[in-house]
Amino acid sequence: MAEVLVYVDHADGAVRKPTLELLTLARRIGEPVAVALGAGAADTAAVLAEHGAVKVLTADAPEFTEYLVVPKVDALQAAYDAVSPVAVLVPSSAEGKEIAARLAVRIGSGIITDAVDLEAGDEGPVATQAAFAASFTTKSRVSKGTPVITVKPNSAPVEAAPAAGAVEALAVTFGTLATGTKVVSRTPRESTGRPELTEAAIVVSGGRGVNGAENFGIIEALADSLGAAVGASRAAVDAGWYPHSNQVGQTGKSVSPQLYIASGISGAIQHRAGMQTSKTIVAINKDAEAPIFDLVDYGVVGDLFTVVPQLTEEIQARKG
Repeated sequence: MAEVLVYVDHADGAVRKPTLELLTLARRIGEPVAVALGAGAADTAAVLAEHGAVKVLTADAPEFTEYLVVPKVDALQAAYDAVSPVAVLVPSSAEGKEIAARLAVRIGSGIITDAVDLEAGDEGPVATQAAFAASFTTKSRVSKGTPVITVKPNSAPVEAAPAAGAVEALAVTFGTLATGTKVVSRTPRESTGRPELTEAAIVVSGGRGVNGAENFGIIEALADSLGAAVGASRAAVDAGWYPHSNQVGQTGKSVSPQLYIASGISGAIQHRAGMQTSKTIVAINKDAEAPIFDLVDYGVVGDLFTVVPQLTEEIQARKG
């Protein structure tokens, strides 16, 4: 059976959820071969094998942490040359898309970004994407070379499918460009204890209707009761009420959770572009004519300062 390369996103050996989703999609079109790079790469093998990886190619070198993405592209190209896969799947993060684009140029292949589904086709893998600010759904395939496809988080279920997961060392030769841009310092992000925004299964976002940074506490309380990530609209971010790193939208982050709760967000097209592929959308807004209500599965017309605390209390009561 044809093999599919899956680029592994991990932190010191802890595999992130989007990679496990990629393994589910990869099994639809072939046998997954995972590529894990950097510190802790070998530690990923057990989890990857549990979720369907027939083989795990690993490499560790200081270049992967001391320099930007080019060393990782070198390694992924080495894996591509060694495996000759029918497709290469990469998580659709900012770094992932850069790695995928550089690889596609090197191997002379087409690229599809931000896919939300993947299926086998007679002429190669067929990817589903959301287009024109998520107003349309398209199906497309790469017509030249081996498809390089980045997939949005929460696009597929994580399914256990035990496989061999044989670990093999990947021989990597770094090119002259690999050491062109050096990382000179790092500042750890302060942990909130909440899930990463782009990977979260549930996202609770606040917008202009929150009416101040001091009021985002009720949004955070609802998120914490659900084990969710916190998002914000551009209006809330531009007003300085919440960090830019939490912005959802065309100029922020794209999310595709199982549940998206928009509180005090009118639903401008720029915001919709970043969350419209969410599986279930709930909006809370006191303006019954707000555009967000054209998009939602469930809508609550009411004051968020009344509705959100009551919702939080009800969730906590049921959990208790």
